[in-house]
Amino acid sequence: MGLLRVMMPPKLQLLALLAFAVAMFFLENQIQKLEESRGKLERAIARHEVREIEQRHTQDGLRERDPATSVSDSEDDMVIIYNRVPKTASTSFTNIAYDLCGKNHYHVLHINTTKNNPVMSLQDQVRFVKNVTEWKEMKPAFYHGHVSFLDFTKFGVKRKPIYINVIRDPIERLVSYYYFLRFGDDYRPGLRRRKQGDKKTFDECVSAGGSDCAPEKLWLQIPFFCGHYSECWNVGSQWALDQAKYNLVNEYLLVGVTEELEDFVMMLEAALPRFFKGATELYKTGKKSHLRKTSEKKPPTKESIAKLQQSSIWTMENDFYEFALEQFQFVRAHAVREKDGELYLLAQNYFYEKIYPKN
Repeated sequence: MGLLRVMMPPKLQLLALLAFAVAMFFLENQIQKLEESRGKLERAIARHEVREIEQRHTQDGLRERDPATSVSDSEDDMVIIYNRVPKTASTSFTNIAYDLCGKNHYHVLHINTTKNNPVMSLQDQVRFVKNVTEWKEMKPAFYHGHVSFLDFTKFGVKRKPIYINVIRDPIERLVSYYYFLRFGDDYRPGLRRRKQGDKKTFDECVSAGGSDCAPEKLWLQIPFFCGHYSECWNVGSQWALDQAKYNLVNEYLLVGVTEELEDFVMMLEAALPRFFKGATELYKTGKKSHLRKTSEKKPPTKESIAKLQQSSIWTMENDFYEFALEQFQFVRAHAVREKDGELYLLAQNYFYEKIYPKN
């Protein structure tokens, strides 16, 4: 090469170098394309292998299953529990489940406790766990009711139900409940409510220091998530707040917020189509999705809100609400995108590259 440089004129040397550079660039580009093609081929082979394995497992399961005696350990064995917090749009959401249960082939069961007590006796806890796990005729099932979280692992069950829930800004929830007890809603307008006849507004109640609008009444969402421990229901307990946060993250598939209910519905449809296929469209267009509205509700003044916010109880309940909201928005950010004002779900973005052994 050195001799060649001596014998070649400078211009030809420059042209030779440029030709060499172009050739190297071309080769590198071809190598990169080959690598990309190889990667695509490997992914296609992996997807093909996954489909073959899934088909074999499905065929094996069909051969081994005895339909007369067992329910398959699959989506048809699934149980969802929605331990709904009062006045968080829970009826609006539950109506979606009722509307879809016939079409999607699952059962909806309402847990109606005596005097709406959210804490079950020990014997009722055992009965309920037995129902949920062993009542095969009702599976797949969607249970809902005003019941605090129940830890199924304490009862030695092999497969726990899937918990979901919705929470709301604590003051907005209390205001809605206050007027609901006095005026009811448009769901059952003829039903007489416990405080019917009391015309005092929420602001008047706060100003007079009434019991129905006291800060202690804010203490509800934390114990609902905390569960069936005595400390959960001690108003202002830091242990209860910590336990509620732990359960929300570790025991619930998804916890939405009332203010963003449509996003909650859409994400459930994507994650659990066995139950919620068609839920988003039904929520947007259905006649029942926004059915229940509290009557005669008047927004509280800034003074009433400020007075409630002076309480440490509000601070803790709001802390829990903000924690739940942040978690929900984190999950949503990794599942949903917005384009031209419309939300859409992200497609699957993982795959299996290699599966061994191949036989």
